[in-house]
Amino acid sequence: MTLDVSAYQQNGFLVLEGLISPEELEELRRDAIRICRGEYPCEQIEPLPADLTDEEAISRFLCIHQPHKLSPVMRRAVAHPRIAEVLSRLIGPNVKCMQSMLFIKPPRHPGQAWHQDEFYIPTRDRSLTGGWIALDEATIENGCLWVIPGSHRTGYLWPQRDHGNPREFDWAGESHGFDEGTALPVECPAGTVVFFNGYLLHRSLKNRSKRFRRVLVNHYMNAFSLLPWHARTEDGVHCAAADFRDVVLVAGQDPYGWKGVEEKMDIFIRPFDPSALMED
Repeated sequence: MTLDVSAYQQNGFLVLEGLISPEELEELRRDAIRICRGEYPCEQIEPLPADLTDEEAISRFLCIHQPHKLSPVMRRAVAHPRIAEVLSRLIGPNVKCMQSMLFIKPPRHPGQAWHQDEFYIPTRDRSLTGGWIALDEATIENGCLWVIPGSHRTGYLWPQRDHGNPREFDWAGESHGFDEGTALPVECPAGTVVFFNGYLLHRSLKNRSKRFRRVLVNHYMNAFSLLPWHARTEDGVHCAAADFRDVVLVAGQDPYGWKGVEEKMDIFIRPFDPSALMED
């Protein structure tokens, strides 16, 4: 596997095709259906009637957060050996994962406005890295990822606002104040993994095709860095010492393993405005 670390450092993202095998892809797709049909015990996802088709079942969801807590298949994908190998080169030998997100993104479902993942998941050493696994071919028409190359390099977090466009984007805010002129679409075949820096500006548009754009996105960071996610000073914890311990070790060692793991994050169904499903 050829890995251009310097290109990643320069551009803030790296596209590796064929990292996930066709057999693994099929297993992940089947498992996505199982999750959406409520076949895993989960309060947020009720079991569906047997006469409901798989397409109808998965069309109910835009995104399910933390699927690795339900499914052993998704849990294995979080620590996929080839993904772990890349992360060990991009981040360092010790890597932990703190979030997984299964985007179903059926036809007519919205995308996400410009944002930086670091805005939501702060890391102490700027090691936050997304691993975006394409379970289907990602195209402009079905709402592929868009990035602004090099936008991560300053380490600046752009302010956010309400995007005011619920037919294009989901509920999350929109980063603004920068030049979008150099934005590029990241079209890629199924089985591709896109790695991107937590400060990289990126977005996706509405799925205007008749096909699904399923993606499993996992977020990783250096295991030696504390994670002050959801830290609140009113709780008496200084942000510099806060350590969100709901993590999965992916590579190397966890120096804070003696603290154990705390199951804090629950399954979350990502909301969106129903008006997004209206035809353009």
